[in-house]
This record gives sequence, structure tokens and C-alpha cells, in this order.
Amino acid sequence: MKILFVSMPSIHFIRWIDNLKDQNWELFWFDILDRGKLQTELGIRQYTGWKTRKIPYIKGEYSLRKKIPILYQKLRILLEVTEAEKFELILNQIKPDIVHSFEMQECSYPLLNVLNKKKYSHIKWIYSCWGSDLYYYRNFKKQTIKITKTLKRIDYLHADNERDKKIAKELGFKGKSFGTYPGGGGYNIPSKGKFFNANRNLILVKGYQHKFGRGLTIIRALEEILPKISERGYKVIVFGAHNEVLRYIADKSLPFESFSRHALIQEDVLRIMQKTSIYIGNSISDGMANTMIEAIISGAFPIQSNPGGVSEEIIEDGKNGFLINDPTSIESIKFLVTRILEDRGLLYRAFKINYDLAKNRFDYNLVKNQIIQSYNNL
Repeated sequence: MKILFVSMPSIHFIRWIDNLKDQNWELFWFDILDRGKLQTELGIRQYTGWKTRKIPYIKGEYSLRKKIPILYQKLRILLEVTEAEKFELILNQIKPDIVHSFEMQECSYPLLNVLNKKKYSHIKWIYSCWGSDLYYYRNFKKQTIKITKTLKRIDYLHADNERDKKIAKELGFKGKSFGTYPGGGGYNIPSKGKFFNANRNLILVKGYQHKFGRGLTIIRALEEILPKISERGYKVIVFGAHNEVLRYIADKSLPFESFSRHALIQEDVLRIMQKTSIYIGNSISDGMANTMIEAIISGAFPIQSNPGGVSEEIIEDGKNGFLINDPTSIESIKFLVTRILEDRGLLYRAFKINYDLAKNRFDYNLVKNQIIQSYNNL
């Protein structure tokens, strides 16, 4: 079996293909954003460094791209090698059985006009829905048209939640489900002893503050209950923090240890999570948040926003975590954090529920076998 993967060089994609290292398949990867090689020991042929000019740079191109992007995109094929052109060259070179794209807007749209050609109709197309691909972008008419056209050609949909599978069907998807499991595969679950660690004293906050992330709302909520946090011996760590969050912490002289957007790699975050008592993530749009899953499999109590009802698929509010129903509300986050600070019993009961959840749904070998079986079923 020949599989051509199309994605950005994400840690979640690297973890996904790691599941396939023991299979006797031919694997290829097209770096569609041309950002550089994957750091992996897996035997996968990588197509990187492909962006080249057809003609020398013309004065005014940058201005045209900014002011009239639609016209620029039409002219672009005359100026440089496009994603679609390179993708088709790779198709003809390796003749894959399967194309598997990860993410919609940047990694799947460019493939459509190529894979819609009759001579490629035999190639099966798998699409992995990431984050806000469908949930957020379906709210925009132009995006909805593109999504609908793309879903019409896609044969198999992989999602990490039931919400996005439902949305895909509402947008006209007629294909089959490839599976419902994390976009990066499963995880090695700590032993019960490490999971049920009564000495944890960290509150870990995801500091994203951008189009979707609302980390600053969490910071402001914690600021207002800082005496209560300190009384109970907790420390606050903020990771993945955007500049707006870092500035706020510095300007207010908050006693929070903070790490900028790319200061920690995933392994660093997981090590911190295994010492974390309470994890808080907050956004207005997302899929099944990977960091929430990572917090759960590390034994931390999750407090997580619930865009489109996706987080409630694994968090039963008040039992194994808390759901943030209004990601813009400082008061609601204050209430939830205060509630768990004052109820250690709930903390321990949630640990027990989440350990079983982690073992039964997110275990590395379990998910790996599901992924391999999904490919074999094609």
C-alpha cells in the first residue's frame, strides 16, 4: 500500500505517522507549506523545498497580493510553482493508492482540482479534520462553498470528535468514517501511582490569545482569586503564551511562571502535566483539544471550554472535569476554579474516572491498532 500524506510539519502529524512504523507500507509526505523536513526516524520519503519561481520576481507582486488577493491567486500560476502543480507531479511519480490530508483550509483545498480529474478518481482520499476546520469556517459563505466542494470528493473522514462528523454530514459529506480518535494518535498512560499523586500543587494554564484562544480570560480570573490560590499552596504555570498574555502577567507583576509560545516542546509540557493538579484551557473554537486530552492522561483535573459541545463528549461536567460554557466570562472561570480548590474529594473522584477514560480511549497501543485497522479496512 502506498500512502501519500499531505500536511504541515506538525507534532501531531509526526505522532500520527509514528503509529505506522511497523507496517510494510510505502509512505510519502508532501510538505505543502514548504516549511522543512520532518524530524522522524520513520522511513518516509519527504517532498520539501519545492517552491520555485517560474519567472523572476516582478515589482509590485507583494502589493498586489495584499490589495487584490483574488487576482494575485489567478496570476500566481504564471509566477511560481503552485501547491496543486507540485502535488500532481508527485501523484504521477509515485502513483499512490491513498492520499491522506490533514487540515482543510491550507492542506486540502489545493488538492481538490487535481483529485477531481477523472484519471485520479481511483485514488482514495482520507481527510483528517483538525481543530476549527469545519466548526468555525462553516460560518463564512465562501468557506462553506469550498468546504462543501472538497467534502464531496473526500472518501473517508477522520475526526477526533462526533461533533465534526455531524457537521460534515450537514455540509453534504457522503463518504465513510475513517475513525474517531485523537489527531496525533494515542498516549502512554502513566501508572496508577503517578496518576493518583496527592502531592500535586500546580495549576497549568494554556496561554493562547489569538483568533480562537482566550487565555487572557483565565489569567484575569486567577488574578482575582490569587489569595485563595496561594492559601492552598498552589503555583500557576502558563505555557504557550502569546505576547498579550506575557505582557499582562509582567505588567501586573503576577507570580505566575510563564513560557512563551514555542519555549516548550510537547515532552516538556507532558512532564509538567504529570505534576499538575488542575489544567485550564479556554477557546471560542476548537476540536477535541489535544492539550485537554494530554492533561487527562497525565492525571490533571481539566477545566475546558466546550465549543459546539465537543469537550462534553469526554468531560461530564462536575464529575471528571468542569466545562467552561462562556469562554469570555471571568466570573464563570473564577467560580469553577474556586469550586475545585475547595473540594479535594471531587479532585480524587475525577482522577479515578479519568484513569479509566485514559486507558479505555487514549492508550497508545489501543489507538495505534485502531488506526492501522482503519487503513487496512480500505
